[in-house]
Amino acid sequence: MNLKNKTILLGVTGGIAAYKSASLASMLVKSGAEVRVIMTSHAVNFINPITFESLTGNKCITDTFDRNFEFKVEHVALAKKADAIIVAPATANIIAKLAHGLADDMLTTTILASAAPKLIAPAMNTGMYENPITQDNLTLLAKYGMKIIKPADGYLACGDTGTGKMPEPEVLYEHILQCCAYKKDMSGMKVMVTAGPTQEAIDPVRYITNHSSGKMGYSIARACALRGADVTLITGKTALKPPLFTTIVPVVTAKDMYEAVVSHSKDMDIIIKAAAVADYRPAKVSDEKVKKTDTELSIPLERTDDILQYLGLHKRSGQILCGFSMETENMLENSRKKLVKKNLDMIVANNLKMKGAGFETNTNIVTMITDDETIELPIMEKEDVAFHILDKLLSL
Repeated sequence: MNLKNKTILLGVTGGIAAYKSASLASMLVKSGAEVRVIMTSHAVNFINPITFESLTGNKCITDTFDRNFEFKVEHVALAKKADAIIVAPATANIIAKLAHGLADDMLTTTILASAAPKLIAPAMNTGMYENPITQDNLTLLAKYGMKIIKPADGYLACGDTGTGKMPEPEVLYEHILQCCAYKKDMSGMKVMVTAGPTQEAIDPVRYITNHSSGKMGYSIARACALRGADVTLITGKTALKPPLFTTIVPVVTAKDMYEAVVSHSKDMDIIIKAAAVADYRPAKVSDEKVKKTDTELSIPLERTDDILQYLGLHKRSGQILCGFSMETENMLENSRKKLVKKNLDMIVANNLKMKGAGFETNTNIVTMITDDETIELPIMEKEDVAFHILDKLLSL
């Protein structure tokens, strides 16, 4: 319930993408938000207001002078009540009106009267979107503090292919979460998160890796971004979509990750190493030895670089360093040893033998360990674990 007790005002204008707005409204309601929908007169030609009323449980407003209104001065009351306003889809027409302060219908008057954060999701023909007039109007909206959500590329309803598609509801939902769901208590902080597995090539076909899905690290990076941090996510190959509002640095091998960490770590305020790096890589041996070991199915190995050790040795004053410890036995004892040896501020430990913890699951069971405290968390979604980890790190 990330948006519980939040009021989101959804403005729907006259574009074919209006059908996606129904899915967005549903997602917002499921997240606990009170959703109020205002439609322009053109929007009702693309989707029926009853759809939004059924999804939100609130009357969908389409007429500035509707006498059956709920508030004394409705556009002012809605403007004051909104925690965030999103216009999706936003046509070239509504963008032009907003850029120049025109207020000739319920949506534009409400937006003009509101001090709430405003998100604009343009959706239109590529030619209209790229027209210098539209681009100038979008620049004006950004100047006035509105956030422009860049449209997607693809096949458009008009038959053209190009920029102008409204992003999917899931993307718009993330923008709303980032806008108003969480306190920006990490604003101004630079955070680096490592996530996912690394791969060490044995030959052109085979490689050494582990079972890491990257879910824990991605959840942490997303949580940091939602709380206002400037996030750099260094990630091995995963099947996950990178979280929005983060800078992605893709890597493959442990050496790649080591070099990326060294390159980016200096100016970071918080570093969280959640990646499950392959501990070994094939050792460099002679061709004759390779042929011999290949025949015997025995591969000589050497240890990969210890990223956490490097970070601990080079930790600057005021920098917070958090690592992960994945154990199968003596979890607390082994994790405390790592905490001291690697010069960490906190280590997050879990036992891979516990059901619901560890690799490839959506849940985790972790224990947060600092110099003077051990905090056990019950089983919970990895997204929730991420917020608990950040709360503790911010308290250090």
